[in-house]
Amino acid sequence: MQVHTVSSEKMRLVVLGSGESGVGAALLAKQKGYSVFVSDGGMIKNSYKQELIDAAIAFEEGKHTESEILNADLVVKSPGIPEKNAIVTLLRQKGIPIISEIELAYRYKGNSKIIAITGSNGKSTTTSLIYHICKSAGLDCALVGNIGYSFAKQVAECPKEWYVAEVSSFQLDDIQDFRPDVALLLNITEDHLDRYNYQFQNYINSKFKIIQNQTAEDYFIYNYDDETIQKHLQTLSILHTNPLPFSMKQELKKGAYIKGDNVILRAPEERVSMSIYDFAIKGKHNQANTMAAGIAASVIGIRKEKIRESVSTFASLEHRSEYVATVRGVEFINDSKATNVNSTWYALESLNKPTILILGGVDKGNDYEMLDDLVRNKVKAIVCLGIDNSKIINAFAGKVATIVETTSAKECVEIAFKLATKGDAVLLSPACASFDLFKNFEERGTQFKQAVKEL
Repeated sequence: MQVHTVSSEKMRLVVLGSGESGVGAALLAKQKGYSVFVSDGGMIKNSYKQELIDAAIAFEEGKHTESEILNADLVVKSPGIPEKNAIVTLLRQKGIPIISEIELAYRYKGNSKIIAITGSNGKSTTTSLIYHICKSAGLDCALVGNIGYSFAKQVAECPKEWYVAEVSSFQLDDIQDFRPDVALLLNITEDHLDRYNYQFQNYINSKFKIIQNQTAEDYFIYNYDDETIQKHLQTLSILHTNPLPFSMKQELKKGAYIKGDNVILRAPEERVSMSIYDFAIKGKHNQANTMAAGIAASVIGIRKEKIRESVSTFASLEHRSEYVATVRGVEFINDSKATNVNSTWYALESLNKPTILILGGVDKGNDYEMLDDLVRNKVKAIVCLGIDNSKIINAFAGKVATIVETTSAKECVEIAFKLATKGDAVLLSPACASFDLFKNFEERGTQFKQAVKEL
């Protein structure tokens, strides 16, 4: 445990958590004249610690000192800290306001505009694609938020005219005034239920907070085919924003839809047609993501030629249905970012060859039943990569011929390769969080790729 202190008489802002968002919030708050204190119950990463020291920001690690925290005028809570955390409970009891890092960034963004993207699946891909389109069109823009770059730090150190922000439900939970000019809601499926007291409606409400402050000047792009979204929209007495739906199933008067092999964009007035065969990222779910991105680009005035060109040159993300290598006729695909069942469904659905599926990790209240048909039709064997695989084994016993348990990336790749034959695919798409065996999904994916290279 280490404490590093600096004294100040200014308005006191406490940051809970010292990851990317926490340190970013601390740097912005310091710049704006707050007396800042950072508190982390765990140990602070050396690179982040150095940033705090360089900025003369007081911090502690390895504990939460109540006397240092409960005298705050304002608290910024990192998204990874749950509401039931003991210090958060005390802050709530004292009535000290708690906001998220994206809320703090919003308050100091000036005249900049925000495109914010949320959803259970496809957020990172769609956010990155919108950023790619904006950058290609010459906009002064930054990629921020849940995708790994602090929104607050960007505002503090290199402000832009446009921010393309991936936002999670955890980040939206603690907003007050945050208002994106363009909001995207890609889909809502059961995820993070452990964080929401196993109440799906609580999670739905969090996702819809993305539009709570929008006005008639703003746009709301949403998945028309998503029953959960449609059902919740019907409960809203009035929608203050401009809705622009997208659909894979039917023609729409505005927004976007698929007709034959083409995506038709009608947003707002201009009509754009693009062939799905020209899209750089494949799979039906990515057709939906591309439609959403295309609408967003269109409403902020990017020319249709530039949108068409950009969706054909976009490179897919690392750890998201990422092709790794073909070894003796067996294709290896890294989809480590699939931390829920719905993501795994999308990855499996886009494959058209017999598959060895690697599942497992920390279960977040998963219901594997939605994978049944795809597993029966496409999966030859399941390789479990986790400490407790009992739920997966129980879910698929009798539905797939072979289920094997492993506890390392190297072991799981070697066994999957032995089970595969020429023409098969090995898909790492775990449907679970990674924290039992790995630091995060990136480490899981990187170790998987390394193990493939060593075959």
